[in-house]
Amino acid sequence: MHPSLSSNQYFVKEHVGLFKAANNYDILDPATGRTVLECREPDLGLFAKLFRFTDYKVMTPFAIEIRTPDGQKVLSVKRGVSIGWSKVDVLDEHDRLVGRFKPRLLSIGGSFDVIDPEGKTICTLKGKWTSWDFRFIRGDNELARVSKKWAGLGKELFTSADNYMLSVNDKVGQDNQVRILIVAAVMCIDMVLKE
Repeated sequence: MHPSLSSNQYFVKEHVGLFKAANNYDILDPATGRTVLECREPDLGLFAKLFRFTDYKVMTPFAIEIRTPDGQKVLSVKRGVSIGWSKVDVLDEHDRLVGRFKPRLLSIGGSFDVIDPEGKTICTLKGKWTSWDFRFIRGDNELARVSKKWAGLGKELFTSADNYMLSVNDKVGQDNQVRILIVAAVMCIDMVLKE
């Protein structure tokens, strides 16, 4: 696992754009404001770009890469064309499958199961329908929390940019593979549940 995933706090800032097809984010250390990771969608095809501006946006495939500012690959998140609820694959820096996200049908507020490569549920991401607040739950334990940081009236009204704060529980070990899935899931909240 890449050492950049050992932090317990991340500020995820979506790039502002009036007419943007690709999903691009910077992931910052909230204490210093320094960019620690960059999330990009580098190979977005022409048809996917076109469909991103239609009602079929939620069905388009995506392949995002999270890298350090100097270009080291940390993880990638991929989904094919989504008809209904499709699974999202998460791969580590060596393109090995680490886990998947499987959306739950008929969930209020949005949720999906985080599963390992063998199909075993590791934890569940649960959202509230009244706010933009998500929790990673395993049994009775909260592993991490994601909350939306308000971008201001101008950004909220005229762009689709969102900012998030990810807080990972201290009890989740710095070398625990679930960290890869938690960071990857933050990108999927926006692309799968909230778009």
